[in-house]
Amino acid sequence: MGFLDHEGETWSCFLVTYPIEGGRWRGHFSFRAGDGDTGGDEVRTAEIFMEDHEDQIDRKARGLGRPLLLGLLSSALDTRERTDGTPPRLRKWFRSVLRANARELSGEWEEDGSLSSRRPDGELRSIYASYRMDQVAHFITLVRSEDFEEAVTRILEGEAFDFGAKDRLQFAMMVIDYIEQHLPLPPFEVWAEDYVANPEQYRLYTHTLHRSGRLP
Repeated sequence: MGFLDHEGETWSCFLVTYPIEGGRWRGHFSFRAGDGDTGGDEVRTAEIFMEDHEDQIDRKARGLGRPLLLGLLSSALDTRERTDGTPPRLRKWFRSVLRANARELSGEWEEDGSLSSRRPDGELRSIYASYRMDQVAHFITLVRSEDFEEAVTRILEGEAFDFGAKDRLQFAMMVIDYIEQHLPLPPFEVWAEDYVANPEQYRLYTHTLHRSGRLP
């Protein structure tokens, strides 16, 4: 059915149909987060279609506008959280924090169209700091949601991450710092030489990681 953008995240939208007893057909929408996960990052609507033929469901579904599909996605997410008591997904929250911090550091250089290698040293160091945050975000994306939650608990020495705590950002920085220290990242001098030679590749990497809904 296509892709939808909801609160900074891209979701794939699928129409699922199947026959029922009596020869009629039912159908619902399934939404899957664009970072590639299934399971915990997939939600669905109730069975909102029932027709005599499958093509009737397909025709009705394709006649719905994007605002209505977004409303169905929002409703499905809300239903899951109320039903399961699910707090905001930990991995998604960390990625959101990292994305905002990386953009603040780099000044959104990936969109300014200025790919010149002649950048002041201070600006290069800001982009380098943004690059390091991107590597942490990329690593978190590759880890399954449940495994990441378990890892966070271990990093915090058995303390569960509390979204309601006033010092949650302090806890988050402890986790981010721990991951960053254990990633094989290049020193600034090595990174800067490669960046100067390939600025467009870095821009595309950052844009894909944060904006396109898929992994680089």
